[in-house]
Amino acid sequence: MSSIRRCDSCWRSVCVAALPPLILSVILFLPASARSQQQPMDMDHSGHAGMSMPMDQTADAAAQARLQAKILADKRESEFNHHLAGFFVIVAGIFMLFQGEFEKRWTTTKYVWPASFLLSGVFLLVWSDTELWPFGHRQWLEALQNNREVLQHKTYAVLLLALGIIELLRTNGRLKAAWSSWVFPLAAVSGSVLLLFHQHEGGMHGPHHMAVMEHIKSEHLSFALAGFGIGLSKGLSEARASWRGIFARLWPLLMMVLGVLLLFYRE
Repeated sequence: MSSIRRCDSCWRSVCVAALPPLILSVILFLPASARSQQQPMDMDHSGHAGMSMPMDQTADAAAQARLQAKILADKRESEFNHHLAGFFVIVAGIFMLFQGEFEKRWTTTKYVWPASFLLSGVFLLVWSDTELWPFGHRQWLEALQNNREVLQHKTYAVLLLALGIIELLRTNGRLKAAWSSWVFPLAAVSGSVLLLFHQHEGGMHGPHHMAVMEHIKSEHLSFALAGFGIGLSKGLSEARASWRGIFARLWPLLMMVLGVLLLFYRE
């Protein structure tokens, strides 16, 4: 019975810690989601003059307008996803960097940074690709098999969820195995490697798609470099050495750097 009470108390603490970032993410997400779903209406501003256009030209113009609307909606959705991820990463970095100071006043703040990973994983799993059910018409299995970008997004979601769960168990003392301290560094390095091969389809259309793709690749490279730094410094902070304190401060700072880079992501 006492263990049940401890577990219940732990999850209440997690819920309390996760509530502020969750509320902010909902406030941010709803307007952006609505914008991403809006499609501009095809209107003829020239009055009845447009009726003289041949049918095929009218159809081509309408198709081009729909394509441009889809590109713009995808761009807004992708940028918002990166910005929200950046917010969560910054929150996790801040609470990890000042964990000792925060815990002196509010003991439940130690659960904030694992909760940030959990919320990021849930968001990425559910909302990262709105063309999937229940928001869109595509089925999950079909998209995972035929779209590398979707598969990579869901892979990152699983990594974030696994990290959040493991770090939560480590924080409340229920997981003390030596291997658990190396999950975060290995996941950070693995995620950085995957990012170097990330396939982004949002910039594959439009008159300047080559320049857009080069810009996106450079941004992903900066994310990957920050991720490598986080993984390496987090691993060194777990080593039993006199200089581990330096890396214990460095990796949360690098997380905040990564969060800022994500906040400034543009396509």
